[in-house]
Amino acid sequence: MSIQWYPGHMAKAKRQMIEKIKLIDVVIELVDARIPESSRNPLVDEISSGKPRILILNKVDMADDRVTISWAKKYEEQGYSVLKVNAQTGAGTKNIPDLVHRLTVDKRAKLENKGFNSRGDRALILGIPNVGKSTLINRLANKKIAKIGNRPGITTAQQWIKVGKTMELLDTPGILWPKFEDQSVGLKLAATGAIKDDLLDFQDVSVFLLKCLLLHYPHELSKRYNLNDLPQFEVEPTIDDIVTVLDDIGKRRGCMMSGGYIDYDRTAELIIREFRGEKLGKISLERPE
Repeated sequence: MSIQWYPGHMAKAKRQMIEKIKLIDVVIELVDARIPESSRNPLVDEISSGKPRILILNKVDMADDRVTISWAKKYEEQGYSVLKVNAQTGAGTKNIPDLVHRLTVDKRAKLENKGFNSRGDRALILGIPNVGKSTLINRLANKKIAKIGNRPGITTAQQWIKVGKTMELLDTPGILWPKFEDQSVGLKLAATGAIKDDLLDFQDVSVFLLKCLLLHYPHELSKRYNLNDLPQFEVEPTIDDIVTVLDDIGKRRGCMMSGGYIDYDRTAELIIREFRGEKLGKISLERPE
């Protein structure tokens, strides 16, 4: 699946962030708990310039709890400060300002030793489109400042946002990177809604989703679509296995065309919408191992 999606405002935002990084104390990287590695932008390493970093796993309510715990452990072992949050409800978000403040202790001490009054903490918040960045910012600021919406590309400009009395956040547009080395990354981003739907081939994305569901969540898949005698896969299912399930779902949900043929476009879109709408339960699309 080939996706062209790197709009001009993303390139502009990257340049602006590199220019402003000297004003920043801590970099907060927000990722989707369902696809933590795939939703990490490799450009963040370039932008961060050695600053302390917090990795926030958002949308934990939509991800497999056991898998999320494994990811958090892995990132902590790599030296990251990790928080698990649900920006929609606010769960876990109150810990963010305190953690930022702890990470700036040394910098404040150095300023005070030189006779300067320490200012409030300044954090840069980064994340791919539709990862919940604006929702998190509004939660932290305790008011609606950043525009939100269940589609990528809502935030298109940078802005400073006050969080309580001790922290300022630099909000930025969601940034994707210009090229996927691994096409499965693009499919995961597409499945979770990080890429605009009008750029997608829903059939490719649904085949990827079904492959993951058959391998790791066959019970949830069978229960949702009332599939009988669904086999247990120890290895990755074949395309024939996936098409058989796609046909069965299409028939059971009435996604048919004249002549009794399966409408694969409607069936594919149905599966994607129901995955995004949590109709299949708490699903993670990648694992640390």
